[in-house]
Amino acid sequence: MDVYQAVRSRRAVRRFSGEPVDREVLERVLATAARAPSGANLQPWKLYVVTGAPLAELKRRASARAAAGDPGDEREYEMYPPVLKSPYRERRSAAAAQRYSALGIARSDIDGRQRAVAANWDCFGAPAALFCYVDRDMGPAQWADIGMYLQTVALLLRAEGLHSCTQMAWSVYRRTVADVVAPPDNLVLFCGMSVGFADRAASAVRTGRAPLTETVTFLDD
Repeated sequence: MDVYQAVRSRRAVRRFSGEPVDREVLERVLATAARAPSGANLQPWKLYVVTGAPLAELKRRASARAAAGDPGDEREYEMYPPVLKSPYRERRSAAAAQRYSALGIARSDIDGRQRAVAANWDCFGAPAALFCYVDRDMGPAQWADIGMYLQTVALLLRAEGLHSCTQMAWSVYRRTVADVVAPPDNLVLFCGMSVGFADRAASAVRTGRAPLTETVTFLDD
């Protein structure tokens, strides 16, 4: 698979098969992803790879918190600005509508939407999860490095025939993740990433993208 195919086929998969992922594959992907751009070569990411019994325990604990109505831990960073202006507000709304429509969940179906959100805590059935942390002393430039690193990971997973779903949602239950992976206190959980083989029986949801004219300006002759 060439890089264009990897980019075009990458999507947020929210239903995985139970087929396990070889550790050797994950090691190969993560060793190669370390070549992602990093200002001054700081490589500010710290990753925990969780599979097997530890992942099952994490899923159990997070699902129990959600079932009990636990709203989550205090925020260490804001996922989105409190007020989204145009065009970002419309893009987010369109993406949500497309996702729930593909799942057959009506806008008025609050319970259905809550069940869809709760699937995060099972990693959508994935057999492997990555949890990406950053040192709390790092600034916006290093967080940008982490974004480039995670995108590189996602594309290399596609080259291996795997799919992923990056989940900032895991930061909601960051203390539960910490109970399992035991990170040092100086680290902030940015996101999780579910990894596995896509369930072929599930409908594929690919959210649209803005036209090039909305996001790119060419200056030339």
